[in-house]
This record gives sequence, C-alpha cells and structure tokens, in this order.
Amino acid sequence: MTRTTGPRGQRGSRGSSGPGGSPRATASSSASAPELDTRALNRATLDRQLLLRRSALSAGAAVEHLLGLQAQNVKPPYYALAARLDGFVPERLSALMADREVVRIVTMRSTIHTHTAADALTLRPLVQPARDRELTNFRKGLVGVDLDRLAVLARDLVQAEPRTMKELREALAVEWPDADPQALGIAARCKLPLVQVTPRGLWGRSGQVALTTLDHWLDGHPTARPIPSAPPTSATGPGSSPSPPAAPTPDSTILRYLAAFGPASVKDMQTWAGLTRMRDAFERLRPGLLTFRDGTGTELFDLPDAPRPDPDTPAPPRFLPEFDNLLLSHADRTRVVPPEYRGRSWVGNMVYCTLLVDGSLAGVWKLGEDELVIELFGGLTRAQREDVTAEGERMLADMHPGASYDIRFGTVIRRA
Repeated sequence: MTRTTGPRGQRGSRGSSGPGGSPRATASSSASAPELDTRALNRATLDRQLLLRRSALSAGAAVEHLLGLQAQNVKPPYYALAARLDGFVPERLSALMADREVVRIVTMRSTIHTHTAADALTLRPLVQPARDRELTNFRKGLVGVDLDRLAVLARDLVQAEPRTMKELREALAVEWPDADPQALGIAARCKLPLVQVTPRGLWGRSGQVALTTLDHWLDGHPTARPIPSAPPTSATGPGSSPSPPAAPTPDSTILRYLAAFGPASVKDMQTWAGLTRMRDAFERLRPGLLTFRDGTGTELFDLPDAPRPDPDTPAPPRFLPEFDNLLLSHADRTRVVPPEYRGRSWVGNMVYCTLLVDGSLAGVWKLGEDELVIELFGGLTRAQREDVTAEGERMLADMHPGASYDIRFGTVIRRA
C-alpha cells in the first residue's frame, strides 16, 4: 500500500532503410557512417537494457543478457532486475544464488558483480590482466612478497573453509609480517577469483562477506570447469607440465557487450570492462558489424540485427539502484546522463539510487522504513510526476509486498 504526499528506428541488415527511409549503417569508415544522435543512442541502449518495456526473461537469463549486475552492496542487483523484468520477485534471484547458479565476484572495473556461474568462469580470466596491473598500485606494501606463493597459500586457506578478508589478511601476515596487511588482502583478491559465499547476497538473509575460490564454490556444478588463478610458467620437454591455456580473447564478450549496451565505441567497451587495447579485437569483428558515428564524430559499432528503436519511442520512468551498469558502462555517458546532471547522483563516497524519466537521469531516491523519497534534479510535468509515483508504487509492491509506504518528493542528497 502506498500513499502519495508531497535518427529514427534502425533495425535490420546492411544497406536497407529504417522506417521513414532512415539510412542503415554499413561496415565502412566512420566518416561515411550515419549519425546517431543522443536520443537515438538512448533509446537503443534502453531497449537492450530491458528498460523500454519490462521483459519476460527469467532472472537468470536477464543476468546473463546484461553480462552481470553491479553488486557492491547486496540489494542493487535485486532492484536492477525489478526495474527490468515483468513480475520479478526478489526470491527468484536469491534462489539462483543459493543454488550457485549465480555468484558474487570481482570482475569488471575491480568491482563486485553478480554473474551467472558460466559468465564468472569466462569473464574473470578475461579481466585478469587488469587485476594484475591493479597490484602495481600496492607494490610498496608488498615488498618481499612472493605473489605466486601468496596465491597458493590464500587458495589453501579459503578452500579449507571460507574466510573473511580480515581472517585472510591475518593469516597471510604470519608469512609476511613486514608487508602491509591491506595490500596482502588485495593481492589475494587480485590473484585469485574469490567469490562471496552465501548467505551473503541472499534477499533478507545476508551475512558478512566470506570468501572462497570460484572453482571450489562451483565444484560439481554443471557449468564448472577449472579456472587458473594466475598463468603458470610455461614448460616444455618430457615430464613437463602442460602449457597454460591461451588467454581468452575478448571477441565474444564484445559482441555480447554490444547486445546489452550498444551501439558503442571501443572506449565505451573498455570503460565497461576496465580493460585497454581492445581496438584490434574490434577490427577483427568489423566485417560482421555495422558502424555509426555520434554527434562528436566518434565511431560506434553495433550488431546488424540489434534493436535501434525510433527515438520518439516512449521511455517509462524507472527506479534504478546505485551503481547500475546503465550509468557506468560507456566512456561517454551523455546518452543517459544529461551533461548538466553529471556528478549529481553522488556526493563524496555516498552514491544514491537513481531515477530515469524519459530515459535519462532525472533524480535520485531513497527508501526509508516507511517512505520512498524522490529528489528531482529539474521540473517535471504533472503527468510525469504521476507516472513516477505510479512506477514507485509498482516497485514497492513487487519488492516489499504488504508493506505500507508514503511516496513523496523531497530532499535525498545531504550536502555539507
């Protein structure tokens, strides 16, 4: 129960025209590629993010399609799916986590994500070079530390029983008493694919963070396969160990990124993944992709049959959690974040849940014990405010059935 107080559609193969005769992009240079303005990019991305209309996908299929959900905190993945799926209830994602169909693990941009088990096994090795580079920021605290030995010891510790990061740091400090304990913990997280074991992440039951390795957690799971924590040294000759598996190529991940976030530039994908030097992979894929350009002339790549709706397609309001990947997965975020609102959804270390109106960032929100407070960044029409209120009522009914909340427009961001 709630109380209120307070360029046109482009889809299809190369060389054809969209509705109204709009030109199609071709696999050509960006100079001759059709331009997609900000609104066209907005609607294309919203469609792929399941935010133009609610999807009938299952929770697991949605997590897979979206290539994971930001999960620094426990609740954001649940609210992310509530904004995207028809009839979503939190228990559906929680059950997948309990059954180890989805996991919480550090992947893109060195942040915790909720991934399907299969994607965790694929994406973590892909971003491992970035995790290795991350360790250079902590080299002063790791003087004299054998990182390969650290990985072996940390693996033995967390596979014997899940450990909190504090327990892991303390155990490693016994071996390297002169090292920075914080750096030791970060080194273990970077060298090993550590997952947060349940009940952490379960809806209404979350506990403290305890860690084990991904392969140990998925032992016996249908999608499980060995995953190296760090590439071993190559060896040849009789009796030598097998050569390490080739580093995973990003090609298939790029295609999936475009399906979930495109059209996008090389820098966009690099921003999402936290990786560099992706240009060669895009060039390999170019013959099978379409190219566009944005208003600044930046080349954008896309899948030939991906949706590019009419820019006038209505975009209903949506309540997104903090750190939603929609707002973080492009180098140029203006397709969703108006320039005048850049940086408005956080203050210092405090990041707020965000509100979309007409497809773009329009405010922030906070759910208290008995009220949903919405802070708008600009004026809305009466009809838009009514739509926002109705969407808030729907979100509350799905996520907190039987609870009673006021919905009001007020102040959420507390500034010094």
